[in-house]
Amino acid sequence: MIRLYDYLPSGNGYKVRLLLTQLGIAFERVELNIINGETRTPEFLAKYPNGRIPAVELDDGRLLFESNAIIMYFAEGTPFLSADRFQRAETLQWLFFEQYSHEPYIASVRFLVMYPQVRDDRRQILDMMRRRGYDALAVMERHLKSREWFVAERYSVADIALYAYTNVAGEGGFDLSSYPAIRAWLDRVQSQPRHIPITQG
Repeated sequence: MIRLYDYLPSGNGYKVRLLLTQLGIAFERVELNIINGETRTPEFLAKYPNGRIPAVELDDGRLLFESNAIIMYFAEGTPFLSADRFQRAETLQWLFFEQYSHEPYIASVRFLVMYPQVRDDRRQILDMMRRRGYDALAVMERHLKSREWFVAERYSVADIALYAYTNVAGEGGFDLSSYPAIRAWLDRVQSQPRHIPITQG
């Protein structure tokens, strides 16, 4: 069986958990507490050198890490990833946007708010990070004003990638009241078959 190394509050882990659940793929979830350094052990680092979750061990023993690489792998050949060349490039466009312009700010601010006991130099630039997070939300809002989904007018891994942390942005103090298109999109994602909340393992 597929083994997913995960941390329940993590949006990156949630991406994989949500997609696998919606695809009906059975998996064993292994909880690792990142606050306690459980992904930094020699045993874990020997398998996953980036020392982060999510990470998966496939049923044939192959290993894969980085959330967006994992969801691309499992989405291949399913309705969650288009076979069209341009639409696949658009999907990658939004996955890269999520990792470069969205996750470093939306997710990181949430982390710093949720774990005030963790020493982190980024606390000195928290205001800047919040501004960058709102910049990312503005890009998403403009895109969603004229469409229901991020790519090809259907729910896909692009939506899953961006949903994971946008869905819990409020936990980092982000106010989505001025983003009606995003809020409507969040509702559409939550209405998809086999949707699970981030708190469900």
